Amino acid sequence: MQEGTLVLFTDRATQRLDLVRALDEVVPCHVRDAASVLPAGDCVGFVADIDLLQPAQLRGLRALIAEAPQLPRLFLMRSMGERSLSTARSLGASLCLPFDTAADTVAEAMRVHLTNPFPGMVRVPAPERGRPLVIARAADEAGAVLAGLLDSARQTGRVDSRLVDHGLDPILGAVGEAGLGAWLDTVRAYDDATYQHCLLVAGVAATFAIELGFSRRDREHLVRAALVHDVGKARIPLAILNKAGPLDADERATMSTHAALGHEILVEAGGFDASILSVVRHHHEMLDGSGYPDKLTGAAIPDIVRLITICDIYAALVERRPYRAPMPAPEALRILRGMEGKLDMALVRSFEHAVSKDVR
Repeated sequence: MQEGTLVLFTDRATQRLDLVRALDEVVPCHVRDAASVLPAGDCVGFVADIDLLQPAQLRGLRALIAEAPQLPRLFLMRSMGERSLSTARSLGASLCLPFDTAADTVAEAMRVHLTNPFPGMVRVPAPERGRPLVIARAADEAGAVLAGLLDSARQTGRVDSRLVDHGLDPILGAVGEAGLGAWLDTVRAYDDATYQHCLLVAGVAATFAIELGFSRRDREHLVRAALVHDVGKARIPLAILNKAGPLDADERATMSTHAALGHEILVEAGGFDASILSVVRHHHEMLDGSGYPDKLTGAAIPDIVRLITICDIYAALVERRPYRAPMPAPEALRILRGMEGKLDMALVRSFEHAVSKDVR
């Protein structure tokens, strides 16, 4: 028997005694729920048996995972729909199984994952390792950081600036090693529109920073800005954020408040410098004054904002939406070139050179 303990995080403990017994044969199993989340201690792995679409349960699970983020975790899924699978993936699921999978099968799967040389990831055949695994792991780690950021902003109105930094190395490392195309392909699997978009913008920003020859510190700063640029969407109704179709005029007006709201959240939180705050408030400003919320023009828009605005528009064009497929890169770049007077064309040309190397 392995040393340490397993945690079964479930909202139906009395119905899963068979699973507790089976897991006990692998590692002593402790049962937790959203009302009794305790530090992970000597935990060596998690089994999650909750409805991932229930906020209270999800908060409890995230709190538990935060205590030991590198441990393997198996998810017993109430639904195998895209939204639930996307949430599981953002939480670093090692394996997703239907909720009615036999207890012995779940226990054996955990036994295998405890000997996996890539903790927190599914063991895959050797030919499939390498770049796909690097990208998947990085997306999971950055996705977990982003989920924590948005959940905290949504539930408490506050965020911790120090937590954002945990998402920087995974993104820069994955994009630098495997390329932007692989990052886009992986992140497009996220069902939640906000998570998908922010991770796409961060990957595009990392690519742009590398192409521009930024120092390591400046690359991290640009990716940090990209990760938090849409934090204000935490205060936008989910019905608007996840609408399976284009927004109407009233919904667009509500959505446009996210920039000012995000600025307000980060000012209250503290720990974010003036350039990050400027990105969050002004990433929808245009050089000709047609943007929002302050209708800035020309030199009033800092360089870092101009960079993120280009990344933001490109990501919005190439992301997957329920009502449309991703736009091909050449078409998205053509749209950017057509925004002369609104975007910095020198930066657009540099951006096109950066993304055209790896995306077709």
